[in-house]
This record gives sequence, structure tokens and C-alpha cells, in this order.
Amino acid sequence: MEHSKEFEKLVADIKSNVTEISVAETLEKVKNGTTLIDVREDNEYAAEHAQGATHIGRGVIERDIVHQFPDKNQELILYCGGGYRSALAADNLQKMGYTNVLSMAGGWTAWTEAGAPTEK
Repeated sequence: MEHSKEFEKLVADIKSNVTEISVAETLEKVKNGTTLIDVREDNEYAAEHAQGATHIGRGVIERDIVHQFPDKNQELILYCGGGYRSALAADNLQKMGYTNVLSMAGGWTAWTEAGAPTEK
């Protein structure tokens, strides 16, 4: 899907406030206990997702995050399809007081291209 210029500008502005990490960095952090959260739509997650990822869709993450992850200092890595929705969600979580939230650059596309483990 081609994104509008307006959407791309919005995300670019937000990404200046969000820390992005690579798939390799994500894999290392997850190996050491960091929580990986898939913010894609329910059907995307159900089709296939990163091994061990927790699902909290972009549409409900702000509503549900505190119930699932009340420690606002816990390290959380978010990913989506291409790195846009996860950046938007990470920015909002930071506004909610989360201090250690990261967005995986390139999202699901980068994850699968890297041959990282997946599950259904």
C-alpha cells in the first residue's frame, strides 16, 4: 500500500521522538527477556507473527497496555508491518508515561526478510 504524503510526514515527525532498533537488536533484546509486542491488526497477527510476540493491536494498545504491562519502566519493543504504526503507538505510550518503549525499524517486512523466527 502506498502511503499518503501527509501520513508519511506525520510518521517522520513522530519518529524523531521514538527510538527505533533493528531486527538484530530486537532479537538480542528478546533473547534477554524484553517483551515484543505486535501492534498489527488481528488478522495479520493470526496469519503469522514473530515468535513469542504478544498481540495488542494498534487500535486498542493505549486502552489495554496498562492492564497487561503496568510497569512503565519495562522495556517494550513494538512492531507492525513496516514500522509506521509501531512508531505511532510508541509515541503514544511515551506520552502515557512509558519510559523504555522502542519501535522495530522495518516491522514485519524486515523481520521476515531477516529470516527471524515466526509462528502461527
